[in-house]
Amino acid sequence: MTNEDLPSNVTAPRPIQKRKRETQASRANKSARASNTPNAYARRTPPREPRPIEDGPDADLDGDRSPPRQLKRPGAGARLAREQRQAAEAARQRREASERQALSERQRSAAELVAEHYNAVPQLGREWRKTDSQIKGLRNLNNWIKSTLIQKFARPDTIPPHGYLVLDMACGKGGDLGKWQKASPPPALYVGCDIADISIDQARGRWAETRFKKMDAEFHVQDTFGRPLMEIPIIRQVGFNPNCGPGNGVIQGGMMTGGFDVVSMMFALHYSFEREDLARGMLKNVAGALKKGGRFIGVMPNSDVISTTVKKLLQAEAPGTTPARKSVTPKAAVADGDKDEGEVDDWDPEKPNADDEDDWDPEKASDPQPAASNGEVTHEVDEDEDWDPEKPSEATPPASNTLQQAQQQPTASPQAEPSPDRAPLEWGNPLYKVLFPRSQPLTNRPLPRDGIFRPPYGWKYFYHLAEAVNAPEYVVPWEGFRALAEEYGLELMYRKGFRDVLGEVMDEGGEGVDRGLVELAERMGVLSRDRSRGVGGLMVSEEELEAAGFYHGFCFYKT
Repeated sequence: MTNEDLPSNVTAPRPIQKRKRETQASRANKSARASNTPNAYARRTPPREPRPIEDGPDADLDGDRSPPRQLKRPGAGARLAREQRQAAEAARQRREASERQALSERQRSAAELVAEHYNAVPQLGREWRKTDSQIKGLRNLNNWIKSTLIQKFARPDTIPPHGYLVLDMACGKGGDLGKWQKASPPPALYVGCDIADISIDQARGRWAETRFKKMDAEFHVQDTFGRPLMEIPIIRQVGFNPNCGPGNGVIQGGMMTGGFDVVSMMFALHYSFEREDLARGMLKNVAGALKKGGRFIGVMPNSDVISTTVKKLLQAEAPGTTPARKSVTPKAAVADGDKDEGEVDDWDPEKPNADDEDDWDPEKASDPQPAASNGEVTHEVDEDEDWDPEKPSEATPPASNTLQQAQQQPTASPQAEPSPDRAPLEWGNPLYKVLFPRSQPLTNRPLPRDGIFRPPYGWKYFYHLAEAVNAPEYVVPWEGFRALAEEYGLELMYRKGFRDVLGEVMDEGGEGVDRGLVELAERMGVLSRDRSRGVGGLMVSEEELEAAGFYHGFCFYKT
């Protein structure tokens, strides 16, 4: 029966409603409505009605409502923070990798510049060096200096039963192989490393032609400044301490056993002072390869000569003068005050030399040797040595385009005379030239008027030696180098300029003169057996002596 069928005096029953289950929150709301007292379970504001979704590009830009809140799963915030950190770390690593790549490219280009220069030097033979070279007296003198260092310091106090071991860093074309073969006694193993691959190939060829039964030899292409030597298998086999040097404020000790007895670096160390990291990398390789009690010998430009000459030239400048046209030799700068100062030709590393003697042609004879050699036939032993920084052996062709580009000065112009305040310092003689740019690439400081190079790295100059060298080099401030070497456990034993070493054997009446070195100087064409010829029998010209005075030799002891 429906409600329409009921009589009018009968009221239809109400539908039965289910009673809602009462909860703590509902009781609290009822109590709050009755008492107007808020409580923790009371709803303070009614929920807002959701607005209809509007279409169009400006639907979410009306500013009347915030974007809908996204629901987060548990841990989503931590994951988001971790992802952000990872993204930031990845960006940092990419930035550092880009910076390392840029630095590596710049470092590699500088190293390759040196390697290309020495790779390009042709080999014309020992006979040419003895007869036609205009610096044959200087070559003989420098080879004798290196032999002197080997004779004095290479022999260990106690020779191991298997013989002593030699590592030659920057061995070039193997020009010192003959010196080591003639050492008394010769080493059991000679390992030569150089960054120039063609030079290493020529060193291997020289060794194959003059193999010495009592000495084994290996040759490896390696950047001995920028790469650890422990990458070379034979050096790992002999022994290398990768922890040598300063660490946590403490100098790490060397190996008690293993390692080389002698490390040699002839005419190459100055290239490492382009930057501090290269200088430290070089010393870390030296100290890491040396055994305790081993010795580090070598030759390099003498910073005392450079500092004295730079100081003299800068202090002698006066208003209205052009520094580029002023030149003094190191001998005059060190010993004779203002004596012998005068004008010389303007040598510019950006263009070929204009001097007649620099136009060298291997098919025509060179000018005769200066009179100081007295025309005497030398009694040189079978020396295949060549001399130069990293030892190129023969006359050098004109500088390559790569070298010329590296040597270009930002303010120089071939068509315009440089202003006096920007003109480089220059000194030398017809055989060699030193050109010091005023604008230094790394130090960003002017040349020091007091002759003290601070900081000790990055002071670049250009060095030219007839038939041998035309390359950028770097000053090695001696006291800074000595202090740095001490950080790697290397203590100084010996340091002497080339002219002083020569003076020791020429003063035959003095005490302690080594007759063996005197005889070696005679055999190598440095001294004549007839002492009445020239100056005390010296077979080296004064110009060659000035060029030799630019260098000094050293020996350090591994503690």
